[in-house]
Amino acid sequence: MRRRAPVLSFAAAGLLGAFAACSENDPEAPSPAETAVPAAAEASAPACEQRDPLRQVFFGDLHVHTAFSTDAYVFGTRAGPDDAYRFARGEEIGLPPLDAQGDPLARVRIDRPLDFAAVTDHAEFIGAVGLCGTPGSPAYDHPGCDAFQAAGAESPPWSDTLGSFGPLIGRIGGGSPSPEVCGEDGAVCREAAAGVWRSTQESAHRFNDGPPGCGFTTFVAYEYSASPELSKVHRNVVFRGESVLPLPISSLDEVEARGLWRRLREECIEAGTGCDVLAIPHNSNLANGRMFALDHREAGDLEQQRDAARLRAELEPLVEMMQIKGDSECRNGLSGVLGSDALCDFEKVRNLPEAPPDCGEGIGRGALMGEGCVSRLDFARYALAEGLREADRIGVNPFKFGLMASTDTHNATPGDVAEWAFDPVGWRSANGPHTNPGGLVAVWAEQNQRDSLFDAMRRRETYGTSGPRHVVRFFGGWEYPDDLCGDPELVARGYAGGVPMGADLPDAPEGLRAPVFVASALADPGTPEHPGGLLQRIQIVKSWADADGVHQSVIDAAGGPNGAGVDLETCRPTGAGEKSLCGVWRDPDFDPERRAVYYARVLENPSCRWTARHCTRTPADQRHAVCENPHLPDTVQERSWSSPIWYAPPRPAGERS
Repeated sequence: MRRRAPVLSFAAAGLLGAFAACSENDPEAPSPAETAVPAAAEASAPACEQRDPLRQVFFGDLHVHTAFSTDAYVFGTRAGPDDAYRFARGEEIGLPPLDAQGDPLARVRIDRPLDFAAVTDHAEFIGAVGLCGTPGSPAYDHPGCDAFQAAGAESPPWSDTLGSFGPLIGRIGGGSPSPEVCGEDGAVCREAAAGVWRSTQESAHRFNDGPPGCGFTTFVAYEYSASPELSKVHRNVVFRGESVLPLPISSLDEVEARGLWRRLREECIEAGTGCDVLAIPHNSNLANGRMFALDHREAGDLEQQRDAARLRAELEPLVEMMQIKGDSECRNGLSGVLGSDALCDFEKVRNLPEAPPDCGEGIGRGALMGEGCVSRLDFARYALAEGLREADRIGVNPFKFGLMASTDTHNATPGDVAEWAFDPVGWRSANGPHTNPGGLVAVWAEQNQRDSLFDAMRRRETYGTSGPRHVVRFFGGWEYPDDLCGDPELVARGYAGGVPMGADLPDAPEGLRAPVFVASALADPGTPEHPGGLLQRIQIVKSWADADGVHQSVIDAAGGPNGAGVDLETCRPTGAGEKSLCGVWRDPDFDPERRAVYYARVLENPSCRWTARHCTRTPADQRHAVCENPHLPDTVQERSWSSPIWYAPPRPAGERS
């Protein structure tokens, strides 16, 4: 049997300690006292040195995998949670490929540190991964682990590995525990999972820089990775503070998201332990119509449907719009959608030579393998509109979510989003050349501290970016003046006279018949070596639903088409652009009797996509195969998406809104 060099050594002490710490009297699960880090009274924590009542923007990544994730380990990742947080703070870490001793050969560093991050390793199989990756564990020398270790060191690109990935998972404990690795009753893997989970928590708390400095914030988190019939309906589960669940609730514990939401509410939010949590759906673009399916209608009578819809809205206040596996904003040509948007073609991971079939009102299967249909309910814009329709029907909007983005890095490199640095031959592109570096989440909060950031996420005062660090504000009200963009007190007047992104418009003052929105953006300055792109325009996207279908309208509120482009021989930008934009827009087609949802989209001038950058700077005889792909765009138009602002017609006192 071949033995690799020690891996996951950063967690060995915590993992091996779990076997002594876990209760021998409870074979089903360790006790909360043994697996959870003691809760802290964060509400009474002192304020940060840098605090602003008008809120500051903080950039982070809430979708990060390390060697504790099965797929990341198989891809050759050996960096753990500590490494991920070091990278986010600006330190250098190692990446695959691995040398003969199992050590990473590449070294990487982020271009600019992040303000916050969360490691979100897959809850599924974390015990088995810890056992197989930690020398000295009870299962490390078993044959099932040997196959896993060899795959982690020598696997071909993901496209070649996916077909054998399922059997490999089965070797270490798939849908049912593998006796070789987990023991006859699975207890060994449960105990190992407790150790990995404790190590994940300890890492987050160790790197969390709380008051008064507040230089970097971490969250304890994990990924719930349900993939029914190879459709992606994953969620990242993020906890407010130090009080968390004894063990992550995985898709092996709860097959459906409704079970996850129910248990998160009962076992965390309502448990009286100080625990608080939210879940963030991601990659709805690979869900075959399942992520935003109207399955709350199956809950029973009308009141039960309301309860089910309310539970979802409570637990899932945000949705991930963008990550390495593509954009989930919108897609042209889908049934039930009226109107089109030329900019919906952005980073479509399923842009095959032939468009996938339309699911219509049904669901499909196989998107994780590039198969099956695509649905309008795979995209956030149309789900937001469908939520309005449900609010009219039952009085509760199940899809009242804000927007964010992250990377889904499997290299333990949160925030590694620069197109110029994206590796065209490593595993990150092995998913196919349609992948991209991923995005960032931006949060408007008073201070860079867990409670403040978490509260901002819950109230949806967030936005997502495709990578750049744009500074975006979006306010809605009824009485903003047309010249508000020129007012140095724009932000204060925005809050005082209306609501920010993520909120509901208040009822209109008597005599006013149309809402007015103000959107502003600052370009990302980038770094001296790699300056950021200039802005082209700010758009306001409006959507609503009626008996005819889902409607969409896209309006240029500031800037517009400017003829900017890219010299593809050098990847140098051409044409004019702006460092800042601001616009005030009043809806000329407002119907006070109809619900509507609005959000801002900020667009940069075009720039070279990572594939074009690689092809430009590499000699022709050394270029990657992506350079010969005729279906790849040469340019990308980086962007940001604000969380929405909702309008609902006034209701009589006492009636549901």
